[in-house]
Amino acid sequence: MRIAIAQMNPIVGDIVGNTRAIIDRISQARQAGASLVVFPELSVVGYPPRDLLLKPRFIQANVEAARQIAERCVGISAIIGFVEHNKEPDGRRLRNSVAYCRDCQIREVRHKSLLPTYDVFDEQRYFEPGPGVSSIEHDGIRLGVSICEDLWNDEQLIGRRIYHQDPIGQLAAAGARLLINSSASPFWLDKHAFRQRLFGHQASKHHLPIIFVNQVGGNDELIFDGASMMIDAQGRVVAQAKAFDEDLLIVDTDMPSGARIEPYPDSLASLHDALVLGVRDYTAKCGFNRVVLGLSGGIDSAVTAALAAAALGPDHVTGVAMPSRYSSEHSVTDAEALARNLGIHYKVIAIRAMHETFEEHLKPHFEGRAPDVTEENIQARIRGVLLMALSNKFGCLLLTTGNKSELAVGYCTLYGDMCGGLAVISDVPKTTIYKLAEYINSKTGREVIPRNTITKPPSAELRPNQTDQDSLPSYELLDAILDKYIHQELSADEIVAAGHDARIVQKVIRLVDTAEYKRKQAALGLKVTSRAFGFGRRMPIAARFRY
Repeated sequence: MRIAIAQMNPIVGDIVGNTRAIIDRISQARQAGASLVVFPELSVVGYPPRDLLLKPRFIQANVEAARQIAERCVGISAIIGFVEHNKEPDGRRLRNSVAYCRDCQIREVRHKSLLPTYDVFDEQRYFEPGPGVSSIEHDGIRLGVSICEDLWNDEQLIGRRIYHQDPIGQLAAAGARLLINSSASPFWLDKHAFRQRLFGHQASKHHLPIIFVNQVGGNDELIFDGASMMIDAQGRVVAQAKAFDEDLLIVDTDMPSGARIEPYPDSLASLHDALVLGVRDYTAKCGFNRVVLGLSGGIDSAVTAALAAAALGPDHVTGVAMPSRYSSEHSVTDAEALARNLGIHYKVIAIRAMHETFEEHLKPHFEGRAPDVTEENIQARIRGVLLMALSNKFGCLLLTTGNKSELAVGYCTLYGDMCGGLAVISDVPKTTIYKLAEYINSKTGREVIPRNTITKPPSAELRPNQTDQDSLPSYELLDAILDKYIHQELSADEIVAAGHDARIVQKVIRLVDTAEYKRKQAALGLKVTSRAFGFGRRMPIAARFRY
């Protein structure tokens, strides 16, 4: 049987556009000789639709679209993801479903059984789990159709069973000969290798091949990496679609060894490609075609600018240097060199006079108080005002340039450098930013990011001779502690027992906890790790739990 895996990039809520794309891929699959084409989870509406699911007209439009798609299934069958009404008298009103379309009709509907509520998922807010599983017969072969999380329930790899059901085991026991999983599985670093191990174990355990079709593209903070695949009954990957791009992968279940296996990029390359895709899709799907950002001559803004140029093209990116009285000469020359190397637009707006004006007008109100972080933050806020003015005037999206390490400990200024619409690298630790800079230079084969930008001590340059390490531990040490506290959820005592200085650990934890109010007001950030700030880490602000 020839099956087409339709890895598509939907726009959340664009039911008309998504339907058009699905119908187009059905036509392509038919021309390729496929008897069945499979689409990702909720492909009609895009994933995640969130509270759009509370709008009755949205649900009805999605149901009508599913019927329109079914009408185009002539000489080919399709499995599409959509939202169906729960027809039972009890439970939530909706189900996360797939429709099996054949001969111009929706012949069968299957529902998602396992509804995740961890990390960025909140499916029990909207959906009722399916009442059970059953296979679908297609051309004499019984297909075990499941949706995303249904395939992840494998206690041998996860460590424990988190659900009381095993949909894949039930489908295998019911006589399925081929497992098909429609997914919208978000990217994070090194997740794809885990997916391969998990799905390979499921396939070999049940002695059944698996077809996994994944969404691709950026939807708000989430990035979907695609890399759909077929795994044979021995647990081996025998076909794999492109990563971070749309694809139509044709597999023959009788001769799977003849299919394409697209390589998946290594960790650093996948991080780069994910961020580029996230910037491109967030910008385009929100209706922008240009971005602006501040260029300080530092490594964070340099990496952000390089990612934006790769995502949108250099002509759609403007970098702005805003030197103050404390800016070093190399801050401007490094920023200018970066802009020239990337080919982006470049502006210089000096802020010294503006800063002095603020100080002059505030002086009588600050009488008797020495200069402190207040005056430092005024500089950052002047820069924020200028960048927002350019964003407003020219209709371009403002990108913030703060990294995860800074955001974690609050080493950033509200309404200053935190101003913006998209925080591109807010889930990338500072130590990884340096690696990303080196990767960008090696990928392009030339010094795009100036060497001095990479080697000089990091500094906010808000006071004379300032460096980040005046206030923070070295970034190598800071990132090691942050990983244990944020990603691993270790206590202070456990982190100290791992070999870290107790005083530094206590300071870092205090900074992380007290900066929660800043992170709640931060721009939406692209999620690329398993534990990102924002929707996936829901911490209270007015709280007093202390180690």
